[in-house]
Amino acid sequence: MKSNLLTPTSSGRSSTRNTVEASSQELNPDEVVLLERHLPLVRAVVNRIKLRLPAHVEADDLHSVGVTGLIAAVRRFDSAQDNTFGAYATLRIRGAVLDELRRLDWCPRRARAKSRQIRDAVGELEQRFGRVATDAELSKHLGLEPQELARWQAEVRPITIVPIDQPVGDAEGTSGSLHELIADDNCEHVGDSMEQQELKAMLVERISEMPETPKKVLAMYYFENMRLAEIAEVFGLTESRICQIHGQALQSLRKWILRARES
Repeated sequence: MKSNLLTPTSSGRSSTRNTVEASSQELNPDEVVLLERHLPLVRAVVNRIKLRLPAHVEADDLHSVGVTGLIAAVRRFDSAQDNTFGAYATLRIRGAVLDELRRLDWCPRRARAKSRQIRDAVGELEQRFGRVATDAELSKHLGLEPQELARWQAEVRPITIVPIDQPVGDAEGTSGSLHELIADDNCEHVGDSMEQQELKAMLVERISEMPETPKKVLAMYYFENMRLAEIAEVFGLTESRICQIHGQALQSLRKWILRARES
């Protein structure tokens, strides 16, 4: 029998409200305040996940599932061990939604088969070349025209763009934002702001031109707040390999920025 989660329903919002009201009776006053204050976070997390799902998946129903994750976060949060409640709650909300989607096996069989073919091809080409394969190499290996490969990739997992101000970090412990990566520490004059704006626009364009795998790794890690282990599961690769791809992508951006500054 098909679950209500995957069919249009008018009961999504009322279900969420009922869940919140029932849980509020089991929480202390401080926990109720924490829950109500972070309800918008559920919508934000669900909207990010919804971008990658088929149109028939109802956001309102996913929101109800996400609220259960938020409630679990409120009950289990330990301020002595976790940095911020928002970061902890995001993981719990996201985990609740993804667990439900996996349980319901929402992915169409045809899309799943294409995903497996792409994953196998990526792994084989990486072994052959010792690096991440380009889209041209991947399409040739699969016997597809570039346009057809693009359609496959869109069907399996739509592309997202990394926001310029999202925080970044690498294995060496350096951090900041992509915006800060292109900032000139020696620049003290606001007259240079036009140059900085142009460089930011070029950086966004540069990311969009990267091969599909590193581009998606950046998007999933910084925009969708996925952990490296989760990204590795999506691609069928090891977490250490995803970490390597992530580091190589950041290094590529840094080198490109330096060349752009010198030109």
